[in-house]
Amino acid sequence: MEFPSSVELARLPTPIQRLERLSKELGGPEILIKRDDLTGCSLSGNKVRKLEFSVAEALRTKSDTLITCGAVQSNHARATAIVAARLGMSSLLVLRGTEEETPEANLFLDRLVGAEVRFITPEEYKVVDDIMADIARELERRGKKPYIIPEGASNEIGVWGYVKALKEIKEQLDEMDQRIDAIVIACGSGGTQTGLLLGKKLFGFRSSVYGISAGDDRGYLRERILRTCNKTGERFKLNIKVERDEIEVTDSYVGLGYGLSRPAEVETIEHLAQLEGLILDPVYTAKGMFGLCEEIRCGRFKAGQRILFIHTGGIFGLFPQRVLFKDLWKR
Repeated sequence: MEFPSSVELARLPTPIQRLERLSKELGGPEILIKRDDLTGCSLSGNKVRKLEFSVAEALRTKSDTLITCGAVQSNHARATAIVAARLGMSSLLVLRGTEEETPEANLFLDRLVGAEVRFITPEEYKVVDDIMADIARELERRGKKPYIIPEGASNEIGVWGYVKALKEIKEQLDEMDQRIDAIVIACGSGGTQTGLLLGKKLFGFRSSVYGISAGDDRGYLRERILRTCNKTGERFKLNIKVERDEIEVTDSYVGLGYGLSRPAEVETIEHLAQLEGLILDPVYTAKGMFGLCEEIRCGRFKAGQRILFIHTGGIFGLFPQRVLFKDLWKR
């Protein structure tokens, strides 16, 4: 099929690897991992796939400034700022939180590449789309041509990044002569799961897509994913329909909430690092991997099945949370 226009930003295809020691330890299904943390160095993670399509639309409309939003340590905001610098554009980030005296990790990279950053409160973030629209009008009065990318680039243009990724996964598995029973991901703004579900329909992929929420409740995520599926289908005249019952999401592993880590999640990061040399992040992939392991232990995924976990990146967000690993320094 013909995809919407895109800009080549990510290093693709990312590899699929086996987590042999984790699979053996859990005694359940064979676990494979799609390494979307390897889409690049500064552009590491799943967001760059979505930005390939969002930024192409911005360039097509001759925009010169990218506006987007997220938490202070947003991977998406960091990727947007770096892409803007790479393409000779400006970027303005609306971040939930407060200014840091010494910015680090993602926020440091935002500053390093010249992004303008505006901080808002969690209460203000509830109307962040309106705030970004106001900022866009402000920039237009100054003679700029802004382009707004929503949270996580999770709209009907950004989701094409993971429609295309599903095609890539299918081709890789065909080449490996492998079938899988489920794709498992950490679910934030829902765009990655939306793209995978649409790709599954478009390319006749039979495996289920299972989201593990990193913050929001199951009902909210299912409605958001369904709404974006419908908007994408309408805009691009796709002759497919995703039903609500096909959207599999659990909120059983949200724990303390978005961006907050329990000891079990910290232990998951440490254990996978030492067992498989795999670095997870505290916001998304640690919750996703912890949830996957628990689902295997409780019997949802069983021996004889094969599961593909998508590593969506986020390594820079690990560094501000190093205090969580203080016991390591005592060894």
